[in-house]
Amino acid sequence: MTYLEASGISIDFPLYHAESRSLKKALLGKVSSRFSVDQKSRPVVQALRDISFSLKSGDRLGLIGSNGSGKTTLLRALSGIYQPTAGTLSMEGKLISLLDPGQGMNKELTGRENIRLRSYYLGLSKAKSQAFEADVIDFTDLKEFLDIPVRNYSSGMVVRLAFGMATAFPPEILLMDEWILAGDAAFMAKAKKRVEGMVQHADILVLASHSPSILAEWTNRLIWLDGGRIVADGAPMEVFESYLPRHDFEELLRARS
Repeated sequence: MTYLEASGISIDFPLYHAESRSLKKALLGKVSSRFSVDQKSRPVVQALRDISFSLKSGDRLGLIGSNGSGKTTLLRALSGIYQPTAGTLSMEGKLISLLDPGQGMNKELTGRENIRLRSYYLGLSKAKSQAFEADVIDFTDLKEFLDIPVRNYSSGMVVRLAFGMATAFPPEILLMDEWILAGDAAFMAKAKKRVEGMVQHADILVLASHSPSILAEWTNRLIWLDGGRIVADGAPMEVFESYLPRHDFEELLRARS
């Protein structure tokens, strides 16, 4: 059974160039809520503190919070890029993360070559590789651009290719950062339909974004992070009522009515 569980997750980043006493004192004195010292007496940034939640098949979790609140750090911890300083992570299911639009791509290769390279990496049979390539080509709608190097793509085209390859075979757990929102309106409609199809097949989605409208549509649960800690965890509109300025919340309500 697919699940994802975080229990008491904390992450510290050592500040390797902040060893002097005066700098330590300044850091710890001015922003003590985010800075501390580790066991080696090095100043550290407390990126995440005591994060706990559990997700099961069908859950779509949104992460909100200001820049520096810990959203991307949490996604990177869930994907295995960062190791927690404290706490535990456990999961069951195939995980794919979309944390960087260029992730896993060779920009010197063409789009088509990157698609074939990804199918090889996934260990697909010849028949499944052909189906994978056809699906990504149809979804991305890059046409003649498929045969030019990815280094010449616009940011939106890179997003299309990355998203198409990552979601051609629905993973059981999908992690996405807000760069996916860089697509145009037509792409967003296709992406939304694709993600919803994946979640309907008992997948877990975790999406970090600043966009209330996207989170309200794509998720069924919201965690608000601030200073690396959970401020609120609940139904999206309930959390938005506390998170958003009153005028913005009322606009979101009108847009969804």
